[in-house]
Amino acid sequence: MEILALFHKGGLVMYPILLASIIAVTIGVNRYLCYKAASSNIDLLKEQLPNLLRTRQLEEAKALCDEAGGVAGNIVKTAIVERTEDLKAADVVESIATHEVFQLKKYLNYLETIVTLSPLLGLLGTVVGMIGSFSVLSIESGEPFAITGGVGEALIATATGLLVAILALVIHTYLAQRVNVLIADIEYVASLYVINTNAGVRNEA
Repeated sequence: MEILALFHKGGLVMYPILLASIIAVTIGVNRYLCYKAASSNIDLLKEQLPNLLRTRQLEEAKALCDEAGGVAGNIVKTAIVERTEDLKAADVVESIATHEVFQLKKYLNYLETIVTLSPLLGLLGTVVGMIGSFSVLSIESGEPFAITGGVGEALIATATGLLVAILALVIHTYLAQRVNVLIADIEYVASLYVINTNAGVRNEA
C-alpha cells in the first residue's frame, strides 16, 4: 500500500514511467530467450564443417548445421541450400547473415530510448509537482512546511525515472554483449563456409 501511495504522489507522469519499465523488462525477457535459442555449437562446426565443405559433402554439412543449431548453423545451412553456380559463396552468406543480424538487434534501440526517456519523464513530473508546490505560497498562508512536503513528493517522479533508466541500461548492456558474441560467431562460421566452399569448388575443377 505504501508503494501505491508513493506512486500516486508522483503524479500522472508515473504511468508512462511504469509503462517504460514494463516494456524494458518484456524486451529483456524476449531477447534473452531469443539469444539463448540462437546460440550454436561453434566448436562442433569448427571441427567438422571445413572438411565436409572441402569434400563437397553437402548433405552431411547440412545435417551438421542442424546438430550445431542456433543462428550460425542455420545461416550456413541456408547458404548451402540457396547457393547456385551463378552466385558466389560470399555473396550468399553475407545476405543471409545481414538479415539474421538485423533480427538479433531488433528491439535493442527501444531500450536505448527508454534509458534516455525515463529520466526526462521523471524530471518533467518533478517540475510539474514543484510548480504546484510553489503555488501553495499564494494559496495557503501560515503553512511553512507545505511547500517542503510538496517538493519531496515531486522528487518521487525523478527517482522512479532514474531507477527505470538504470534498469533499462543494465538490460541493454547485457543484451548488447550477448548479441556481439553471436555476431562474432556468425562472422567466424561464415568465413569458414566461404573459404572451404571455394576450396571445394577448386578441388572439383
